[in-house]
Amino acid sequence: MKILLVNKFHYIKGGSETYYFGLGELLKEKGHEVIYFSMKDDRNFPCGQEGYFTEHVDFNGKMDKIRMLQTGMKILYSREAKKKISALIQKEKPDVVHLNLFQRQLTHSIIDAVTKYHIPIVYTAHDLNCICPNYMMLTHGNICEACKSGHYGACFRNQCVKDSSVKSLLSAAEAYLYKWKKTYQKIDLFITPSAFYKRKIEEAAITTSPVIHMKNFLPAKSVYQAVQENDSYFLYFGRLSKEKGIMTMLKAYQESGLENPLYLAGSGDLEDEIQEYISCHQLKERIRLMGFLSGEVLQRIVQRAKCIVLPSEWYENGPYTIMEAMAQGKPVIVSSNGGLPEIVENGETGYIARPKDTASLAECMKKMAGLSREEYRIMGEKAVANAKRDFDADQYLKNLVQYYEQVRRSYGKNRSSNIT
Repeated sequence: MKILLVNKFHYIKGGSETYYFGLGELLKEKGHEVIYFSMKDDRNFPCGQEGYFTEHVDFNGKMDKIRMLQTGMKILYSREAKKKISALIQKEKPDVVHLNLFQRQLTHSIIDAVTKYHIPIVYTAHDLNCICPNYMMLTHGNICEACKSGHYGACFRNQCVKDSSVKSLLSAAEAYLYKWKKTYQKIDLFITPSAFYKRKIEEAAITTSPVIHMKNFLPAKSVYQAVQENDSYFLYFGRLSKEKGIMTMLKAYQESGLENPLYLAGSGDLEDEIQEYISCHQLKERIRLMGFLSGEVLQRIVQRAKCIVLPSEWYENGPYTIMEAMAQGKPVIVSSNGGLPEIVENGETGYIARPKDTASLAECMKKMAGLSREEYRIMGEKAVANAKRDFDADQYLKNLVQYYEQVRRSYGKNRSSNIT
């Protein structure tokens, strides 16, 4: 088959791109033809279809009312994206279009283009943008499901998107437009990496198409092996932002009184606040900020860690940080938010703390530090076994190709009764 993979970023920015590129490589290894559609950026990986990519649209920079008028229509409906993906489809004639992140920059105009050519659409929901304008179901640090009913005014009233009234207004308008155009009804199959996301999307009733739960996969060449020797430190790696529960983690670590060091690898808008907390509480000797790490350097840091900590305060999906750590036999400590409890078995492959609860997280950290050498070995080996079982690339692709074939066969029919 020929698959058109769509994602608004064509460089590694997060888990969505890890999936997007990993899936492309996996499909090609199994003999399928893969083409890409994305947005131009200096950081993009080389690609034979880059001539069809749309111009860069920045939604993260400062946006006043004038800039809102200049870019608003591009964010709500990109005629450029529609024209360019149409040209790509006419040339390449893909069998299936597989969407990943597309909202705001590429917009639902691309769905209009794809349906015009009667090509089935599969969509992997890496976040909850399809039911929440700020994609995290989080308002000023607190879980919020106000928009799940399809009424998006709360997004603007609460300035949910980057604390900006302009961006929140645009995001709410986008959500209303998608609802009015019945955009998500035009998608033939939804894939969610967590059962939790599947439930949320089904509760929101944005589609009558099937919503399938498939855990993310690790690269086919991944090595599943427990690294028992460690340097005793606890490790967080990823984006340094509030929704990741980092400040709760720092407070819990201080409360625990552990001698084990705490390492933080990553970058983000919380760096200054973290530095200030470390200084104010005389923790410079115990907490180490390592900056952004990747590749073999990060892999070595993960391998030498005692455990990985991810106490997220938003509805996490199926984070690669936890998957990659488990493949190396690293026990993990997570919060009970979103899809995290689906990955971690409490007391078996790690521990699960209550969200935003410093005492609960501190207790989990103390339990981990107190494991005997044998208990730690057993927990690490169980993590590897679960990773092998749950994140196998070959099995993922086998299932996915079957779904591709089903949406092709059932396209234009009663889809929900033809796809299982």
